[in-house]
Amino acid sequence: MSSKLFTSLQLKSISLKNRIAISPMCQYSAVDGFANDWHLVHLGSRATGGAGLIIQEATSVSPEGRISPEDLGLWKDEQIEKLVQINQFIISQHSVPGIQLAHAGRKASSSAPWNGHKKLDATEGGWETVAPSAIPFQDTDTMPVALDKSGIEKVIADFKAATIRSVKAGYQVMEIHAAHGYLLHQFLSPLSNLRTDAYGGSFENRIRLTLEVLEAVQSEWPKDLPLFVRISATDWADGGWNAEESVQLSTILKEKGVDLIDVSSGALVPYQQIPVAPNYQVPFAEQIKKESGILTGAVGLITEAHQAEEIISSGKADLVLFARESLRDPNLALTFARDLNEDIAWPKQYERAKRK
Repeated sequence: MSSKLFTSLQLKSISLKNRIAISPMCQYSAVDGFANDWHLVHLGSRATGGAGLIIQEATSVSPEGRISPEDLGLWKDEQIEKLVQINQFIISQHSVPGIQLAHAGRKASSSAPWNGHKKLDATEGGWETVAPSAIPFQDTDTMPVALDKSGIEKVIADFKAATIRSVKAGYQVMEIHAAHGYLLHQFLSPLSNLRTDAYGGSFENRIRLTLEVLEAVQSEWPKDLPLFVRISATDWADGGWNAEESVQLSTILKEKGVDLIDVSSGALVPYQQIPVAPNYQVPFAEQIKKESGILTGAVGLITEAHQAEEIISSGKADLVLFARESLRDPNLALTFARDLNEDIAWPKQYERAKRK
């Protein structure tokens, strides 16, 4: 019986050659938001490695939206040129280039992991952060500034402008980042959103910014290209965003034309309690797919071919996204095809290694 993991997936006008996607992974290697040869080799090697979809790391829509000073950005036209080169290479390898647009909110202005992943102040190249409410992520962090109406309007306009640049750069899949404790997720969760205006309180108010960002992105993103939203299905904390709200939001997003929900979890609060184990987030992808009817992507401690195959073949999700495992093995799809006895095309330059 042939592998379901290596069947194609049609998303609007785009056909993914398999159900293996590379998750957005921060590389902390950009200068002033500009991509460089590290990003070309990092993303390009995953394309030669056979993945059907390569999603570029969280790419900030504004300087103040970066997680770290070394994050990629798309807040000015000059940043487009190198991305065009990277995307053209990915396409040449019969893979699809995607981008994740993001704003880190209160989790911005941090150093790279190998420099302690700590909050940076102005003397260290840091900047003032923003959030739905003046609540820091860590108690020791500098207090973020609660966004006023003009600040919210700027966030929406920045996502719109970055979408225009994404189209010019040649991306074929767009993902809006509303997970992992970053700005849109901060608005979604009552643990970080204590607002009393139209953007806080009720479920309808807390999802408002995400829907307004979606509308802004859709106004510029080609209607025939796929649009994803990444969410944290639960905060893993009492009183936080939960799976039922995720289903409710996903149902609304489907009605508004979103093609797939990339289902992760957590990272909103430091006191979360996550029962980490293989496939620990897959049940959320399965629940959202079943109850909302939207396509889903599964992610999180999925490391083996047969594990990924079971997720797709049993209908728990429609796509499997790999992060750390793809860092360990850039040729993940080629490896998995061998593990599943599936004959797939290799780059012609590598074909002599296809059979031992």
